[in-house]
Amino acid sequence: MATTTSKTKTKPDTMDFKAPFEAFSMSNANFDVPVAFRDLAEKGISQARDAYAKMKTAAEDTTEAVEDTFETARDGAFTFGVKTIDAVKANSDASFAFAKDLFGARTFADVIELQTAFARQQFDTMSAQVKEFQELAQKVMADTSKPISAHVEKSFKEIKAA
Repeated sequence: MATTTSKTKTKPDTMDFKAPFEAFSMSNANFDVPVAFRDLAEKGISQARDAYAKMKTAAEDTTEAVEDTFETARDGAFTFGVKTIDAVKANSDASFAFAKDLFGARTFADVIELQTAFARQQFDTMSAQVKEFQELAQKVMADTSKPISAHVEKSFKEIKAA
């Protein structure tokens, strides 16, 4: 049998480190910032924070005014749509009633009389409907422009105050 001998490497208990490179052993320089420069920087930061706060407030106010404007315009468009459907229904009902009356006419004079009465009634109805639409359109436009007008007015007052 062959005998084997094991070779064991021994590690030293302490490692011997050398001092770092001379380039890394610079003394720390003293970089004191002058008080005037520090005050100027703090003043600039303070002004930037104030400007940011004002811009943020203005953006939030503008967003709110635009949202109010769109909501008012949406409500106005809905009201306008409902009014249009009502007008179409009323005109359709009148036309069907006129057709029913025409089928019951016995003479040509009755047809002319029915036609004249229907034309007069439709003219009056259409005039009233157009007037209602004009009034509604004016109201919707006035209501829709109120939030933006108020915001612009407020902004001009703030500019004058500044």
